[in-house]
Amino acid sequence: MKIAANLSLLFNELPLVERVVAAAAAGFDGVEIQFPYELPAIRLKEALDAAGMPLRLINLPAGDVMSGGPGLAAVPARQAEFDAALEEALSYAAMVRPALVNVLPGRLAEGLDHAQALACLVRNLRKTAQAFQVLGIGVVVEAINPLDMPGFLINTPEQLDTLLKAVAHANLAAQFDLYHMARQGLDIPAGMALLAGLIGHVQFADYPGRGAPGSGELAFMPLLAALRESGYQGWLAAEYRPGEAGTRASLGWLAEWRAALLQR
Repeated sequence: MKIAANLSLLFNELPLVERVVAAAAAGFDGVEIQFPYELPAIRLKEALDAAGMPLRLINLPAGDVMSGGPGLAAVPARQAEFDAALEEALSYAAMVRPALVNVLPGRLAEGLDHAQALACLVRNLRKTAQAFQVLGIGVVVEAINPLDMPGFLINTPEQLDTLLKAVAHANLAAQFDLYHMARQGLDIPAGMALLAGLIGHVQFADYPGRGAPGSGELAFMPLLAALRESGYQGWLAAEYRPGEAGTRASLGWLAEWRAALLQR
């Protein structure tokens, strides 16, 4: 397994192109960015190439989901907006070449029942998986806890499993976030076992607080062992809030993790 830095949360005291260099200097193997679209794709590509850093993941544009709205992927009335977001992401990804694109399910829109929202989400995930398959880029979808994001459609491994089976596309996998599972008090190894063979990407932060490993109560080494037991050999992405001291001061965990991963 290799470790990526989420540049939307880490090194965010720097301009985005400088975060790529900072992540490389700190010892990360690659980077991910939630929504990079304000930066021209050619500029991001140049920064990635100059630093020798692979881009593991970006998100599909998600409308108003980060500001409390329902987003785009599960709202039939916003189908045209979703289609435009998909086209924007395809164009951007063709230049920057992420390994994966993440589709946020969003929240249940007002006046829409759960079954209608899920049916729309299934159609849009299938469409997205097919479109990115042409580029050789994988698609993932994630569960987010409803405490931090009330009304979010997909919260648990069981819901993710059901969703993946409904979409039934080989180019769609689960994004498994350890923090979001811990925030709900779920059995994290059981969730990994349920989704064995279906996990395409893993993100992490400690709980509580969503800080760096060691700032909270999660025992990460047993969780990494459970991931390996589930058959996962992919990337681990640090998506945590580094705190007032800044990202560099939060990286005490990184050398231990790298050493532990190299031993296996």
